Amino acid sequence: MNSRGLVIFDLDGTILDTLPDLGEAVNYALRKRGLPEHTLSEYRDMVGSGIRKLCALALGGESDPRLGESLKDFKEFYVSHIDVHTRPYEGMPALIEALQKDSVAVAVASNKFREGALRLCRRFYPSIPDEWVLGDEAGLRLKPATDMIEALAGKFPPDTPVIMVGDAWTDIEAGKAFGCKTIGVSWGYRYTEALYEAGADAVVDTVGQLAERLKQFLSSAV
Repeated sequence: MNSRGLVIFDLDGTILDTLPDLGEAVNYALRKRGLPEHTLSEYRDMVGSGIRKLCALALGGESDPRLGESLKDFKEFYVSHIDVHTRPYEGMPALIEALQKDSVAVAVASNKFREGALRLCRRFYPSIPDEWVLGDEAGLRLKPATDMIEALAGKFPPDTPVIMVGDAWTDIEAGKAFGCKTIGVSWGYRYTEALYEAGADAVVDTVGQLAERLKQFLSSAV
């Protein structure tokens, strides 16, 4: 497939604000066990490494014997309430539409379980093909491993410019390990300093700034 470039977006905290629904689902699992619930601010520091890690952090550690059943309850609740409060970040749908109209391919590489990532993209970003939405599934390691980026970039000619965009150090390190340009966004769930420390080629504060950086990186690659 030919394209002017491939822009791979992280999902949670980058193109969608999913934190309220994630927090409610974990609190549901905690509440069922009579355990203290957490605030959205606390969950902000827990998300980004997959749902197992999220539930483990909420419980207090991977060794908690209640993790397996809590994870099951979380997923059951989350799947049925996945888009109650979740919304796209302002300006992001228009940016993705503009990229696609400009012959730039758009894909998603998320540490969320793929079933959830697909459902959210189908609702909020239906122009992104299902096969270009990857997540936590058999055979693919989570970011900062490069598996998802490699799988997506492999759909295009080897000389296609690739840019990884995300709100976490895992996104930046995955992109750098793959060898592509990386852009960190400051509106997500991680501290901006971590994006600089991971070596992001650029860190942006608004969707408008992101659009400009994408234009710059895609043009310089021609």
